[in-house]
This record gives sequence, C-alpha cells and structure tokens, in this order.
Amino acid sequence: MKSAFRTVALIGKYKSPETAGPLLELARFLERRKVRVLIDPLTAAQVKKARLPVLSLDELGREADLAVVIGGDGTMLNIARTLAPHDVALVGVNQGRLGFLTDVSVENMIGTIGTILDGKYVTENRMLLEGRVRSGTKKVSAVLAFNDVVVSKGAQGNMVELEVRINGEFIYNQRSDGLIVATPTGSTAYAMSAGGPIVHPALTVMALVPVSPHTLSNRPIVVNGDSVVDIIIRSAADPRAHFDGHTRFDLREGDRVTVRRYPHAISLLHPARHSYYKMLREKLNWNRE
Repeated sequence: MKSAFRTVALIGKYKSPETAGPLLELARFLERRKVRVLIDPLTAAQVKKARLPVLSLDELGREADLAVVIGGDGTMLNIARTLAPHDVALVGVNQGRLGFLTDVSVENMIGTIGTILDGKYVTENRMLLEGRVRSGTKKVSAVLAFNDVVVSKGAQGNMVELEVRINGEFIYNQRSDGLIVATPTGSTAYAMSAGGPIVHPALTVMALVPVSPHTLSNRPIVVNGDSVVDIIIRSAADPRAHFDGHTRFDLREGDRVTVRRYPHAISLLHPARHSYYKMLREKLNWNRE
C-alpha cells in the first residue's frame, strides 16, 4: 500500500542519548518502506552515524508530511509549537514519564508507525493558544502555548490582583497566586493540579483556573474557544506571564496579557483503536485498588 506520508521527520529529545537507538531503528524501518527520512540539527548531534539529511525545524515543517517525536510530553510541546504553522501531523513515542501526548511505547513503535503508514490511525486536532503582552505602549510578539498561559506571582511570593475580561466584558477582579488559561490539552497539566476540570481534547474551549484564590467563590470556568481573554495586572509586587512554562515575561502593574485561540491546530495521530478515556484510566490510575 502506498502511504500518504512520503517524507517523515524524526525528532529526538534534546541531550538524551537514550533516544538514539530507537530513532536509528525507526529510520531504518522507514527507509525500508521507501520513506524519505529527515532529522533536525539537535537530533543529528546525537545520532552522528545516521547520515540522514539535516534540516532546521522550520525547514522540516515545510518538507515533512509527518513528524515522529521521540521523548516526553515536554519535547512534544516544544516541537508542536514550532511546527504548528506548517500543519504537520505529529506522532509521539514516549520516553518520558506520563506520556499524555507521546502515547506510543518504544516497544510498539515499529508496528504502530507501520500501521499509520498504512493509513490505519485516528486524528485528534488540538487547539493552541496565542498570547500577547502589552506593557504601556509596547507590544510583545505573539507567543504560542499548547498547554497553557499562566499569569502569576513571582519570586517575592505575594498575591497578585488581576482583572479578567472576556471579549471586552468585565468578569471579575481576583486576588490569588495566579490564573491559568488552559487548552483542553493543558487541562491535564498545571490546570488539573490547581483543581481545574479535565476537558476532552475534541472540544474547542479554554479553561480559566484560579491558583489558590483568596476568595473560595472564585471557581474554574470554561469559555468558548473563540473568546478573547484579557488579564490585567491591577496590583502585584513581582508578576509574571508564562507560556507552557517555556517562555516567561516579567510584568508590571497595568500590563495586559491577551489570550486567544491560535488559527492553526495541531494534528496528533494515534493507533486506530486509540481511546482518550482509556488513556486517562491508565495515566491517572483510575480503578486501581
């Protein structure tokens, strides 16, 4: 059977020598299937014997039909943000801990990728967030987040007072340790630890989850994915904005963080019998005695 995926990018976890073996094994398998295999420079540094074409991540995004990420969820988050504008389908092979996003095991990797090449897979389209920081008249370029945008207190440890607006409408002032704006993907990350709901990834919504609010009536809410959320710093000693815990901006009183849905979605490919609920049962140890 001729596969729709003629060019596949292989991307390994940064500075993780243990990814080299599985990556080389997968590269050989793909080449036997007459698939063109590409790697990025950081991966190439770990698999020097591979002799595979090396392209930047942006170039991979333009060339590849599919990207296989070998690592953990953190690696997948980083790669997804970079490749999002290129609409490249992603598969995650887990060499991390939980593996909410990288759900293919190393042991089953060859068989699973083979069935995906044969067209036997399910696709999940997952939303991303685009955040912008406005400080006075200065605007910061858009930053992407796959999991969440968090506005929170900094190193000084004092509470922050935030004004929250949705589509320009005043919602509330909140005193807390911070506020999480999470995608459905991010609902099983920091937002879940802060008491937020688990949201099915097929939904296009945002969850607003307070972190240790001073008033117990400040509860998590879920809003339409096309909403524009503004978070304004009203009072804070050392506030910060975090995007997937990867990019950080120091804020000041009066600064505004605007969060909206990014127009491109991420396409995650899973084995044909993949079940999100089964994954939750396994990762969260539901029904375990």
